[in-house]
Amino acid sequence: MSDPILTVKNLKKYFPTGKEGKFVKAIDDVSFEIRENEVVGLVGESGSGKSTTAYTIMGMHAITSGAITYRGRDLSMPAKKRPAELKKEIQIVFQDPGTSLNPQRNVGQILQMPLKVHHIVEKHEWLKREEELLRLVGMEPDTVYRYPKSLGGGERQLVAIARALATNPSLMVLDEPTSSLDVSIQAKIIRTLMDLQKKLGMSYLFITHDMSLMRNIADRIAIMYLGRIMEMAPAQAFFENPQHPYTKMLVSSIPVVLEEEEKLKPDRVESRGEIPSPVDIPPGCRFHGRCPYAEEICRREEPPMREVLPDHYVACHLAGGKNETKGRI
Repeated sequence: MSDPILTVKNLKKYFPTGKEGKFVKAIDDVSFEIRENEVVGLVGESGSGKSTTAYTIMGMHAITSGAITYRGRDLSMPAKKRPAELKKEIQIVFQDPGTSLNPQRNVGQILQMPLKVHHIVEKHEWLKREEELLRLVGMEPDTVYRYPKSLGGGERQLVAIARALATNPSLMVLDEPTSSLDVSIQAKIIRTLMDLQKKLGMSYLFITHDMSLMRNIADRIAIMYLGRIMEMAPAQAFFENPQHPYTKMLVSSIPVVLEEEEKLKPDRVESRGEIPSPVDIPPGCRFHGRCPYAEEICRREEPPMREVLPDHYVACHLAGGKNETKGRI
């Protein structure tokens, strides 16, 4: 098992609501690691806190409490206070390239900015490096002269990926990089990202709401619910032996084509009620109001994250371990 490149420990990010003593608990005690050359999928429904986690790691949000370290160096400060060499190491690709690219600059100028700011290459080598970056993501080098408005959505996202690669990062945070694109283009973007990850030896934090996508690309998967990680496991174990009722609910709802695939899915878990407000999170397990297996302890005590199998962690009082019938769920 390789050493962690990024460590997030007991991370919290609360946003004030304007009402005295009330906060939106967007991230509420989250801990995980990303290892060298690893793809970690962070999955959850809208409002689960996964994008806030990404932005806090990038320093775009100041943390409320907890710690973020990169190769042992503290990253808990806002981005503007981070050392330049650490900024180069971690890059982000946003969900919508239409808003993340400056429409007033051509592609060459967009790619030139990180080269200039971080002194990646000398000025006379900028154009050569811009063209190399475009080839790296499968685009023609003369794209440097085009503007974002003349590009399709997939092409714009490839430019955003090329910009992120300009600083030669070791870790890339991908915030739902295909969700705003047509289905016909999504596969190309995913294929490009995975080819780059293998070719360049990078680590990815891949944020998505698409569980079926994670089955094919992630090494490990973490599932978030209402600001907390409920389960984290190697991808195969995550889908073949999910431990948390919330995970089982999501995995059992993934559409499949073959009957053999249907047989591999866990028994369907029907959730009850509505997702609670992140301002008024219920006591005990935050999923207990929707969980068909909830017992009194679930309503009373917040379950700690515990290792039930090798490298398989779950925050559930009732999780069983080796198979779905081992415990009480």
